[in-house]
Amino acid sequence: MNNQLFYGDNLEVLRKHIKDESVDLCYIDPPFNSKRNYNQIYNNLGKEDQAQAQAFVDTWTWDDHANQGLAEIQENYLGHFTSQSIDLISGLTKVLGKGSLLAYLVSMTLRIAEIFRILKPTGSFYLHCDPTASHYLKLVLDAIFCSQGGDFLNEIIWCYRGGCSPKKDFGRRHDVIFRYAKSSQYLFNPDQIRVPYQAEGINRKDDAMWGKHKGTNKVYKPHPLGKIPEDWWLMNILNANDPERLGYPTQKPEALLERIIKASSNEGDIILDAYCGCGTTIAVAERLNRPWIGIDITYQSISLILKRLEDSFGKNVLDKIQLNGIPQDIESAIALANKSDDRTRKEFEKWAVLTYSNNRAVINTKKGADQGIDGVAYFQGDKDEREKIIFQVKSGKVKSGDIRDLQGTITLQEAAIGILITLKPPTKDMIQTAKAAGIYQGKYMNKSVDKIQIITIQEILEERKRIDIGLMFEVLKSAEKQRETKGIQTTLDL
Repeated sequence: MNNQLFYGDNLEVLRKHIKDESVDLCYIDPPFNSKRNYNQIYNNLGKEDQAQAQAFVDTWTWDDHANQGLAEIQENYLGHFTSQSIDLISGLTKVLGKGSLLAYLVSMTLRIAEIFRILKPTGSFYLHCDPTASHYLKLVLDAIFCSQGGDFLNEIIWCYRGGCSPKKDFGRRHDVIFRYAKSSQYLFNPDQIRVPYQAEGINRKDDAMWGKHKGTNKVYKPHPLGKIPEDWWLMNILNANDPERLGYPTQKPEALLERIIKASSNEGDIILDAYCGCGTTIAVAERLNRPWIGIDITYQSISLILKRLEDSFGKNVLDKIQLNGIPQDIESAIALANKSDDRTRKEFEKWAVLTYSNNRAVINTKKGADQGIDGVAYFQGDKDEREKIIFQVKSGKVKSGDIRDLQGTITLQEAAIGILITLKPPTKDMIQTAKAAGIYQGKYMNKSVDKIQIITIQEILEERKRIDIGLMFEVLKSAEKQRETKGIQTTLDL
């Protein structure tokens, strides 16, 4: 099969596009921002508690999606929920109340039920979380997997070092990874993941000692390939200077996913990551010759993954990917622009900027006023210093005043070029106003370009029009061990 990358809500994708018992291994690392203490598990947030809980509340709130999800579970929508999971969520509703934590658990229950459905009988599921809600997730997993013939196999503790030590607390330096099997037929490859007998990071001579088993004459002989790792894994997180680092806030090291994929799949087995983020699971699956399916709700992640794969494996790797959910025509672009969901409100702008810039612009993600800027890119100027290009996207009616506003933003931001991407066709006055802004001719350019350019979505989709200015700075920092990066790298902080 072709590798598949889905842009959209993973619940919808799982239900509509992934067949029963078609996946060999699923790993997910769902967004769960709990870097601060989350003391109010009963969701009675007073002013004095809001600071501690803000990170959690920002990600998970009780809203229409949570209400709909709760109703689907309690009504056993599509018959995908066990009686145990229905009773569990109903009981937790009484205990926790309808707040951020319950919203998170409802969201996870909906998706874990679908993941159980799509796993093959030999399949395994790894859920990556942190201690803030791992105890609740364990109940959800047991209610879905164990009640249908599956089994809990491991609570893996990923230990790491780094960060500042707290003054009044033990340092929090581990994540939790739950490992479940759909049935007793699950696949496990011990010889693919063996490690030296000296424990990871700990000098223990007894790990490699020979001797007799107690009470028998049987002689213990160490395996020539080493030992199977314990259920605690000491692996470093990615630091700021790590060659793998892409700038994605929750990026996991490839070594972590390599161990999981090698342990629970063979070459040719299908790997699925329903929260694929910056694409670590996908990149490792590609390297280990496993077909893969990735899903993410933000186009920035889709763009990041495509660029990561291209940088790591060459442009030809993109020919093997089936892209789903990305606008292919005007109708689908209009549908994306008109989404009212808070989670996808800015996705049209992100898609337009990243597509036109060949995934090399930097999206302005700063909350609040964006100063008329949806993205920024850079190129090499005449004085061998970077020059700025600013992008602005319009999905509604446009007029000549929009060009004048863009011109003002160019001046304010000290940019060289401004690009307006519009869903609606520009007026004659707009075109004239843009032309009146003049041209930019740089010594590193093959030809002069308009200082203000108007690009339509129709041109992007039907003519595959892309920026033709050689960009000097890129969004992504490619892994140095896989590709020698030339030029200067930068990030945007507007």
